Amino acid sequence: MAKKVQPAPIKVHITALEMTSAPKQSLPVPVNVHTAILSAPDIPLAFYRFLYRQVGSRWHWVDRLRMNDETLTKTLHDKRNSVTVLYVNGAPAGFFELLQVDGDVIELSHFGLLERALGLGIGKWFLLQTLYAAWALGPKRVTVTTNDLDHPRALQLYQMFGFSPVGTSDAEVVPLSDAELLDLAKRDCLMPVEGR
Repeated sequence: MAKKVQPAPIKVHITALEMTSAPKQSLPVPVNVHTAILSAPDIPLAFYRFLYRQVGSRWHWVDRLRMNDETLTKTLHDKRNSVTVLYVNGAPAGFFELLQVDGDVIELSHFGLLERALGLGIGKWFLLQTLYAAWALGPKRVTVTTNDLDHPRALQLYQMFGFSPVGTSDAEVVPLSDAELLDLAKRDCLMPVEGR
């Protein structure tokens, strides 16, 4: 029987950022692509995990993938949490997730594009739409964290749109093991079909 091997932890440096006023810039809708941004209040778990993996696998997003169905359902369907999906030319291209921490603070907990959407010139535009959505909720502050496993220009991009660093910390990320990846595939790709 093969021994289960857990990948070695990866050290990460985390930067916490916040912005205290809504963005002032505007960007035109990207040309030559059809876009739609749709709120997904009752997002199915398998679809959410698909988006999370497609966006986050390059950046070692693992937390939500390790949640069982019950915990993930409670997290996603908490009334303070919202998931919004970007579609480009009819197919999912990215998503953002906002958490209303309290009456004054909105956390941008997840943001990103699927690989198929990279290079289309929509990243900055989509981040701006995300920030408009966050500020439409009436907070005094919008927060986000990034780390050195994220896109190399993520920190610069957040600052370009008005975020300022407010703190740093160090942590470790344990990548998904082969066994966890196999379990994910079984759980979300081999779901029972209703009526059988």
